[in-house]
Amino acid sequence: MSTVTVLSGPERRRRWTAQEKARIVEESFASRAIVAEVARRHDVNANLLHVWRRQAREGAGSGVRFLPAAVARQERGRDGAIEIELGGGVRLRVDAAVDEAALGRVLRALGR
Repeated sequence: MSTVTVLSGPERRRRWTAQEKARIVEESFASRAIVAEVARRHDVNANLLHVWRRQAREGAGSGVRFLPAAVARQERGRDGAIEIELGGGVRLRVDAAVDEAALGRVLRALGR
């Protein structure tokens, strides 16, 4: 049996916060994710999720931004190292022992 959401009152549309949209969009971009299944899980129309994904790729106010990335060959002796080019000649290098939460805070701060 499926669940039905009944919206009452003058407003018939659901509203999602920027954080909710960002979380759903991020989930839809995960490896092997199927957009229709992610949309169904969150009770969102798949077409609307595609719109949010396009907005996220374009950086249009969804709270999610995507940056170009390239995968380079691994250098000897640098197992688990990550190098991020931020533009303007700025590079951020971290190794496998980096604290993920701290790195996330740094990247969010640089993205502002």
